[in-house]
Amino acid sequence: MNLHRFKTSLLAVSLLTSLGAFAQTPVTSQVTFDVQGQQQTKVEDAKWLSISNWPQASLIQTSKKDGLQILDAQQRILQKVEGRFGALDYRLTPTHLIVHTVDLVRQQAVTLSFNLNQRKWDNTIYLPKTSFKIENVCLFQDDQKQLFSFLVGEQGKGEQWLIGQNLKPMLTPKRMRSLNFPVNSKFCFVEDQQHALFVNEENVGVWQYSAEPEAPFSRHIVDLVQPYGTIQGTPHAIVQLGRSLWIVDGKSPYIYQYQYQYDGKLWKQNKQIETNLVKPEQMGLKVESNKVIALVNDNHQLKHALIDQTPPQAQPSVPASDVVIVQPTVQTVPVPSAGDAADDPAIWHNRANPEQSRILGTDKQGGLQVYDLKGKQTQYLAVGRLNNVDVRPDFNWKGKMIDLAIATNRDANSLHLFAIQKKTGVVSEIGQLPTSLKDIYGFCMYKDRQGEIYAIPNDKDGTFIQYHIQGQSTLKATEVKRFAVKTQPEGCVVDDAHEQIFLGEEDHAVWQLSLDPKQKAEMQAVIRVGEHGLKDDIEGMALYHGKTKDYLVISSQGNDSYVVVDAQAPYQYRGRFKIGINVAQDIDAVTETDGLDVTSQNLGGAWKKGMLVVQDGHKVMPEDHQNFKYIPWTDIANALKLED
Repeated sequence: MNLHRFKTSLLAVSLLTSLGAFAQTPVTSQVTFDVQGQQQTKVEDAKWLSISNWPQASLIQTSKKDGLQILDAQQRILQKVEGRFGALDYRLTPTHLIVHTVDLVRQQAVTLSFNLNQRKWDNTIYLPKTSFKIENVCLFQDDQKQLFSFLVGEQGKGEQWLIGQNLKPMLTPKRMRSLNFPVNSKFCFVEDQQHALFVNEENVGVWQYSAEPEAPFSRHIVDLVQPYGTIQGTPHAIVQLGRSLWIVDGKSPYIYQYQYQYDGKLWKQNKQIETNLVKPEQMGLKVESNKVIALVNDNHQLKHALIDQTPPQAQPSVPASDVVIVQPTVQTVPVPSAGDAADDPAIWHNRANPEQSRILGTDKQGGLQVYDLKGKQTQYLAVGRLNNVDVRPDFNWKGKMIDLAIATNRDANSLHLFAIQKKTGVVSEIGQLPTSLKDIYGFCMYKDRQGEIYAIPNDKDGTFIQYHIQGQSTLKATEVKRFAVKTQPEGCVVDDAHEQIFLGEEDHAVWQLSLDPKQKAEMQAVIRVGEHGLKDDIEGMALYHGKTKDYLVISSQGNDSYVVVDAQAPYQYRGRFKIGINVAQDIDAVTETDGLDVTSQNLGGAWKKGMLVVQDGHKVMPEDHQNFKYIPWTDIANALKLED
């Protein structure tokens, strides 16, 4: 174990121990495994089968000599695919058995689809050859019925692929991302309902990751090898059944059972089963007469045993969700800077030629990106760490009317101003204005009924300042109002027509405040964290002005969704959506959105009723720097049944 991993393990164990994860002494029992039937095959991998419309099928196994076989309870071959195959996993649909395995001759992962109604193999689809030897494969089916494959390779290399949609294998799989597993990893398992990927690290322990392709590839400990945990030898196969996780020890004659605590992010070993296994590798589990039966590949020989007399506790049911899925139809080229860089977009409407409208996007590590409606970069202004940006038309700049963009510049705690040429959309820097904020952060603009333009930046301490921006002779910012929320804000948007601002207090709520100087400034709650699926952080916000209704769109960053409410009291909830993968256009899904913008202007083509632009916190398929995604408003309106 290297020093970094040793320190990480000790820190994690300290945390787990403080929470009582290893405090209870597990129950110890003994189980004898028997050889499964009369075996003639040297097995590489095997799993139990339980198929309602094919009850004879009891087992699926692979070998280097006898290929892939489906067997009945008496070890008779029901189906066979010739070849040499290694690790396998499968998923069942109402009509097909989808098998994912490793073709050892070609050294490639392959998907085979068996038609349960016609009792024949339909498709054989190979993934491109990897640069590493594949040690194991694991499948993950998400809530949208998309099927993903994890490839665990030698020396910690790995990949995640999208291999199926709508319960069908894809003829052309899509590579989602590269992965870095621990160097000594060979076994994996995915629990679909929890979206949890489990991976072993020999002589160290077992780790849990998120299986979502857009999620950060962070991990936490399930258990460690003694003396830091309770595993006596080294972990090999991992299987979950209900709320129980089972780990096979590859060096000591034990199988360990765990129950998860605290929403599946902390595990407690409550049973150690001493066995007669010699060199166990893969394991499968099934429930028979309310008892748990294990099937273990022990030194290439299948053995089985009753390992639990009680039925497994079922996973808690997942509450029905009202979230709908829309797809991005365009994505921008990535921002120049790596890491957490893209942040906030603003849509500039070209009134002379709407199809030549522009999207301005901040690169908070370096400047301002300008895109066309096809996502191509037209300009990049490397002016510093710009965080949020907004636009308003018709600003008097030294006697000439321009459209104005302003961004918050965190290098100077200033307002950074840009002119947008009305006909061409060319963006140019015109100057900066200082603010009295200590740590400038979020931002929005306001144009009042007299045509005066205001900038409203906020500070991480909750302070908002409204500045009157003037530029007839020189740039000038005059403070006219100051207000605050109690904790950190960022996103805000102003409804010019109704002279009101919507403020996002990240961990708490969205607030409404009148900007009419004739009205008393009292904040009203629009929606709070926890209501209608809104989960902190509250991030970007924007207003869609329809013919009969105005809508407020809010980025619910904590669950990668967007909440839509009426923009007028009583702020009726209209629905929630996520932005999924567009396989046809090779555009990945959207997660962890910071900023967003929306317009109802007719921009032509797919954007006749406007568009939504969002920042994507993780760019995959393939991996790259962060970028922005475009979604036609008509798709959102149709999915949520919104009025025009």
